[in-house]
Amino acid sequence: MTVYSKLKVAFKKYPLLRGMASYSVIWPLSSLIQQSFEGKNIQTYDWWRCGRYGLYGSCYVAPTLYTWLTVASIMWPGNTIRAGMIKTFVETITYTPFAMCSFYFGMSILEMKPLNEAMAEVKSKFLPTYKVGASVWPAIAMINFCLIPARNRVPFISMCSLVWTCFLAYMKHLEKEKVPQALAPTKLLKISI
Repeated sequence: MTVYSKLKVAFKKYPLLRGMASYSVIWPLSSLIQQSFEGKNIQTYDWWRCGRYGLYGSCYVAPTLYTWLTVASIMWPGNTIRAGMIKTFVETITYTPFAMCSFYFGMSILEMKPLNEAMAEVKSKFLPTYKVGASVWPAIAMINFCLIPARNRVPFISMCSLVWTCFLAYMKHLEKEKVPQALAPTKLLKISI
């Protein structure tokens, strides 16, 4: 049996592994894309930053997302619009804030920042990031809960999160004092173009 076929069997049997594998690629890739927007290139990329994103995405985000999606599917089974709306609403007010706070805090700890700095970053960046996320993710969540089979939900979300993680990487490396100006509507329009 080849390595590819063994991986294929493992990914089918253990969907969490598939999510972890996809996040181990997508999160560092998002960091590279964000660094490219900073003007960095192959010689100046911060590879340790990419490594932190890969570690955090694969070992923390994928398992917590998998757990949330499993719990949501048990609590509100089915792919109906009603079940999707309930899961989306609950995700928006529970998992999403948890995930955003965890991101800023966890990545700060991986950067070896002191706890008070990690907490300050969460405090200054959580709400602006949450507002942007709450305007984007409910539509993606509805598609995920209503149209995507349960076994493919973590990989689907990981693919959708490529752009979102670029935004998170942008916010993460933005100085706390510059957050309000960076999220002004005209500035966001320039970023998206």
